[in-house]
Amino acid sequence: MKLKKIELNDFQATWFIIDIFVAIVIAEYIFTYLNAGEGILLCLGLTILIYVIISRIDMKQGFIHSAESLALIPLYVLFTSSLPWFFINQQFLMPAVYSIILALCFWHMHEKNILPENVGLKGDNLLKYAAIGVLIGLCTGPIEYWVLKPAASFPTFELKYLFRDLIYMTFFVGLGEELLFRGLIQNDLISAFGTKIGIFGQAFLFGIMHMTWRSPLELLFTFFAGLLFGILYRKTGTLTGPIVFHGINNVILVAVLPYYFNGLLN
Repeated sequence: MKLKKIELNDFQATWFIIDIFVAIVIAEYIFTYLNAGEGILLCLGLTILIYVIISRIDMKQGFIHSAESLALIPLYVLFTSSLPWFFINQQFLMPAVYSIILALCFWHMHEKNILPENVGLKGDNLLKYAAIGVLIGLCTGPIEYWVLKPAASFPTFELKYLFRDLIYMTFFVGLGEELLFRGLIQNDLISAFGTKIGIFGQAFLFGIMHMTWRSPLELLFTFFAGLLFGILYRKTGTLTGPIVFHGINNVILVAVLPYYFNGLLN
């Protein structure tokens, strides 16, 4: 016998999405501060629960799409935290991890028949928006360095490592996180709740996913960075600016200023 779906009105569907937000925060907090294994199990349970619930309820498509894109966050934590990464050379760890995130995003796009241009993956005014991204990233990178003060990864500054980090931070970290948070999650939240809530919501989650730094200032910084990423994407309609902004910010953070302030930059 076919079970009848449960119908949710807009108010109930809104609380369903809010519950997902709360569950993501709880899972990330437990993963970071209490027990990583329990956090991973919670992410697994949350992912399954989201898909089970949306298969049994009927609500507006905007809410369903929002729930499905939000399910990518616990999946992201699940895959990147529980796979046996120890067998990969450390210099390839970052692209390997972010390749998983990109694979999840492209899988989601394939399942939902989302075209690349619908999530901002297009070459319109490429140089113009890339230049804007560079300028903003040069301004925000020093701020995040002041917040985190990461140590230099190598004894001396070398151009080959700078170029490697530029590739990693732009085409893996920047592309992966911008596609997930802005291209997918922000778009779906905007379709369900409007522009302001959509941009604010994705920025909130983007900040929460940086909880693993265990720095309240970093949570605040990444929240405001998420707002800037989201506004830039919304204004330009392309992820070019946010991806380049993200990549340059991170390169300044980990590949330039740690060497400069430790006297290692010749």
